[in-house]
Amino acid sequence: MTDSFPLGDRSVHRVGYGAMQLAGPGAFGPPRDPDAALAVLRRAVELGVDHIDTAQYYGPGVVNDLIREALYPYPQGLALVSKVGAVRDAEGRWLPALAPEQLRAGVLDNLRALGVDRLDAVNLRLMDEGQAFDEQLEAMIAIRDEGLISGIGLSNVSVEQLVHAVQRTEIVCVQNPLNLLERGSLPVLRECEQLGIAFVPFFPLGSAFGEANRLLTHPGVEATAERLGATPSQVALAWLLDLAPNVLLIPGTSSPSHLEENIAVAGVHLDDVARKVLDAVPL
Repeated sequence: MTDSFPLGDRSVHRVGYGAMQLAGPGAFGPPRDPDAALAVLRRAVELGVDHIDTAQYYGPGVVNDLIREALYPYPQGLALVSKVGAVRDAEGRWLPALAPEQLRAGVLDNLRALGVDRLDAVNLRLMDEGQAFDEQLEAMIAIRDEGLISGIGLSNVSVEQLVHAVQRTEIVCVQNPLNLLERGSLPVLRECEQLGIAFVPFFPLGSAFGEANRLLTHPGVEATAERLGATPSQVALAWLLDLAPNVLLIPGTSSPSHLEENIAVAGVHLDDVARKVLDAVPL
């Protein structure tokens, strides 16, 4: 495994596992193969993964139930991180659920489904512009002080929101979209690096919802992968790890072979030629 970085009050390996893709298409409904989903979770832990990212609204309920069935009682040192701020309707649409009572209910739902008394961290996932951010932070602080979570994270935030939040309370991680083709969150990453906060990029390989993947077929990515004896996915993940020591990856997959490929990014090292090519990819 790669080296580690603090996530709240514990240190985790820099390559973890995002469990969203264990649910059905669009993170909605049951998996096509429940036994395979359970096998992927168990194999992740066997490979040394000690940071699993989830949410009760993946499924909804499906992914947390799979995690509990596969791994409970949980291995010592395994960090379970979830998020609140959304719910799903009957058609699978993502709806905001950011009122204080909804945030607390979301945490309680995660705890019940996973069978734990406390989560290592829970991200406040922002979903709209008209948010009462201070009110939501107060709710998360109260949830932490109640002992239901160990640390507060943020997701889909700007630099300004992050700076405001850390003036109010400790923030242990930030989850924002970041990959070779979508770099708008680089300023947030740099602010996290300065503050010593873990930055967890989601959609590290582009969208996870079935669209054509321009990232993995980009000529610069493919050429770099061939030269380094790696896969395009590994190159894209290695670029993220190379950005800063506080980057924690949570690539998701429902495939055991893809899981092993993702974990093996620990052995992929970018040289100056690779960095130059990859840094020019969006241009």
